[in-house]
Amino acid sequence: MAIRDIRIIGDPVLRTPCDPIGPIDDSVRSLVADLVETVDQEGRAGLAANQIGVNLRAFSYNIEDEVGYVLNPRIVELSEEDQDGDEGCLSVPGLWFPCRRAWYARVVGINLDGDEVMVEGTQLMARCLQHEVDHLDGKLYLDRLDRAVRKKAMQAVRDL
Repeated sequence: MAIRDIRIIGDPVLRTPCDPIGPIDDSVRSLVADLVETVDQEGRAGLAANQIGVNLRAFSYNIEDEVGYVLNPRIVELSEEDQDGDEGCLSVPGLWFPCRRAWYARVVGINLDGDEVMVEGTQLMARCLQHEVDHLDGKLYLDRLDRAVRKKAMQAVRDL
């Protein structure tokens, strides 16, 4: 287990859709251990595998003292009701912008035993689930910002 360095915006791995996880072997177990240890730090809510340079569909989360992970996650339900709020990202350090997300989200995937798991939640958990699956699809939260806010955000990124 290790706390891994976070890839920052501009790294091509963040814009590359991640590959599904096949057989669960020691490398996948090690990846999960690193994801969980890396996300289990103050101020961290979620972490996708590509944020630590691994192009596989896996993420970890740390919401309200619940730390976990999902392999091969897919969003199976989003509420029609939206939430507004500032969103940030470990790969876009120090910048927060208003981002509209579904108020509720449900994700289905598998665990290290290959068993199906489901993670769901509202508000912060829903935002985290959507954010991390976006990462695995090669998207950043900046892509979801309203046009005027995105323009401001991209200028702030260039100023970094």
